[in-house]
Amino acid sequence: MSQFVWPVRVYYEDTDSGGVVYYANYLKFMERARTECLRTMGFEQDKLRKEQGVLFAVRSLQVDFRRPALFNDALEVSAEIHSQRRASLTFFQEIRRNGESDVLCRGHVRVACVDAHSFKPVPIPESVRSELTNVC
Repeated sequence: MSQFVWPVRVYYEDTDSGGVVYYANYLKFMERARTECLRTMGFEQDKLRKEQGVLFAVRSLQVDFRRPALFNDALEVSAEIHSQRRASLTFFQEIRRNGESDVLCRGHVRVACVDAHSFKPVPIPESVRSELTNVC
């Protein structure tokens, strides 16, 4: 499986009074990278809901905050499918400053495929499943 990388700039609104990224915003950065990863394969949440009747929703996550990101940093947020099950995906994600090797934040995010109306878990549609390992 290949790694997808999405650029993110840290804005003032992302930081606390000390200019450090507020911890919850790392989750937003990771969400953007997962969303854009799926988008590059042609899977948009609104289209999945309308055409397939499913959505991807975060089921669980584990995050390790290692170093702070700061105001105006250019970041690279990766998204890689670590494992795939019948009705869920687990992404491995890392956040680094652009061009640097040190990891600022790392996480495993499990997303469940759910019915768009009942929000109960359902199998990932085959048309989606077959494409998942091509990009992320």
